[in-house]
Order: sequence, then structure tokens, then C-alpha cells
Amino acid sequence: NLPLSSKGISSMAMNVSSACFLVFSCKKPNRIIAVASEDFATTAALKIDTEDKLKLGGSELKVTKLGIGAWSWGDTSYWNNFQWDDQKLKAAKAAFNKSLDCGITFFDTAEVYGSPLALGAENSETLLGRFIKERENDNPGEEVVVATKFAALTWRFGRQSVISALKDSLNRLGLSSVDLYQLHWPGIWGNEGYIDGLGDAVEQGLVKAVGVSNYSEKRLRDAYERLKKRGIPLASNQVNYSLIYRLPEQNGVKAACDELGVTLIAYCPIAQGALTGKYKPENPPSGPRGQIYTPEFLTKLQPLLIRIKEIGGNYGKTPTQVVLNWLIAQENVVPIPGAKNAAQAEEFAGALGWRLSNEEVDELRSLASEISPVIGFPVEKL
Repeated sequence: NLPLSSKGISSMAMNVSSACFLVFSCKKPNRIIAVASEDFATTAALKIDTEDKLKLGGSELKVTKLGIGAWSWGDTSYWNNFQWDDQKLKAAKAAFNKSLDCGITFFDTAEVYGSPLALGAENSETLLGRFIKERENDNPGEEVVVATKFAALTWRFGRQSVISALKDSLNRLGLSSVDLYQLHWPGIWGNEGYIDGLGDAVEQGLVKAVGVSNYSEKRLRDAYERLKKRGIPLASNQVNYSLIYRLPEQNGVKAACDELGVTLIAYCPIAQGALTGKYKPENPPSGPRGQIYTPEFLTKLQPLLIRIKEIGGNYGKTPTQVVLNWLIAQENVVPIPGAKNAAQAEEFAGALGWRLSNEEVDELRSLASEISPVIGFPVEKL
């Protein structure tokens, strides 16, 4: 376990977008066609069956089997080379629109993404709300499923703090309610009050479903039981999960989610780009990611990446699409890769509509198990 002081949690909380070490409502017609770009010619003409949705836990909310994470939108503390400008803004908006064009309508954000304390940052919720409003002008009636999160900051106490934070998020988003509201991480104290706040949000009609994030098996079970007493299902637990970060399989979280009927939402599903094949030992990622995915780590990763590429070639899929499909194949898992531009969003859509064989799923897990995982988000162990 990584001990964290109260002061340390506060500091980490306000910069949570730098700490990830680490439903789908379809528009008519029922089938949306996303044609691959030149960059992903192997994707060919992709058809996403918009009726193929996953119910989020025991809630009535249905989502696509893949969503889009908005962590990088507006961020200057971890992503975007510490800068946010009009060019990156246009790229993020294009990612949003391309996702919808491809039939993906589930977007995940948080109140601390694009923290106002980070110089030049723009809040991710504000950006998502703006994109939704602008899209609505040209596509009236098109549904977008929005998930956001409550930050368990050390000075927030009790159930009312959840409602107050949610209302602030709704103001930034420009919405009267959100589809999914999640506790971003467990707090040092006040967790029972936070869970009660989630229940209050449902009963007040401010949210359709509620979930948690970075919750251990014990905390997950406690939250599930506390909400169950009020007749409210715990819809999801959002955790760090990828082919090379399989802690949810090892610490009981994945098994508990399956047992309780709680959907696991996987953040960092492509290991912040390390699993895409884009980075090599001689070309590691820039910024903070370079401290995590070092040349030494990337060297050890190469045999797995080579096999991923080989398997993808058999399906006409990219490595990114293979590793996302690996997560989808685990069942009851919704990966939410972060899309910074339209090309990435289009590529992510190519992870849907097909499935790796059980033998390929097992082979990739076996190969990945030979690689020591990077350090995860410390709050997983609170």
C-alpha cells in the first residue's frame, strides 16, 4: 500500500488528471456506418450495430460496449505537452463529433479534468457541454450519454457535498441531469456520506445511475450494500484496467463486479498509448508518460506488441483495436480510451463489431503476464 497524508490526498486530488499512473442512446437509423480513414485502411467499412448495447450494472442505463474518455480535454497538467490552445480544442471537438458519427455516444469526464489550478487549462466538463450544445444545433434530438465524477477532496464532508458538487458539474455541462455520476476515488473520511449523496442524487432526479471509481473489492461491496438498502443499484466501478495492468483480476474487483452485477468501466485501457505500438524504446512518449513507459519498459513490451500486431493482421485490425477488443472480450467491461482527435475516435470504433477468439484472449494474457506492471493510481489501495 502507498500511504498518503491528508495534505497529499488534497494535492493529488486537484491534480488527479496527472495521477493515472498507473450509454448508449443511438440515433436513427439502427445501424450507423463508420468508414475507415486512410490511416486505418485495414478497418474497412465498419458497421456498428447500435442495438448491441450493454446495460450498466443493475441500472436501466444502456451504453455502448466502448465509450470515450475526456481526461485530456482541456488538460495542461499531464496531457497536451502542458499546453492548451485552439488547435487542440478543435481536435477534441472533432473527436467528439467523430465518435457520435461512428455510433459511440458514451462520454466520461470529471470535475477535476482540466483543473482550474493548472495554468492554461480549460475544464473538461465545460468543453463537453459546449460540444453537446453545438452538436445539438445541427443534430436536434441526438442523444449523448454523459458520465462525470465527484472528487472526494479532503474538505468535503457528508452527503450534501455530493449534491453541491453535482450541481456545479451540471452548470458546467449545461445539463439538467447526467446519466452516470461516480465517486472519483474513496475519501479519507466521509465515504458513507458520499454514498448516501449518490442515493440522494438519484432520488432527486439529478442522475439516472450512480457508480464509484478506484474502489477496492471491500469498498465496492460496502457501497453496493448501502445503496441496495435504498433500492438503488450500484451501476459501475471505474478502474485502471488494461492488458498490461490487470490488478482488477488479481485483487478481487473484477470477480466482485461480475458477482454483484456491477459493470467495470476500464480507464487507461490502452495504457496511455503504450499498447498502440506507437512508442518504441528509442521513441518513448513525451511528458510524464515518459517517466512511466521508459525505454527499458518498452523494450520488454516489444514481444507482446509484435504478437498483438500479428493477431490484428489476421482480422484487418490495428493493435489499438486488438487491445480494446481484448477488454471487451472479458465481458461486463466497458473500456473508455481517451480520444484527442477524430482519427483516434474512428480507430477506437473499429474495436467493436468483432471478437478475438478465446485462445487469442488467453494467449495475450499469458504473454502480458511476463511483463511487470507499472505502478497504479495510489487511491486504489486506500
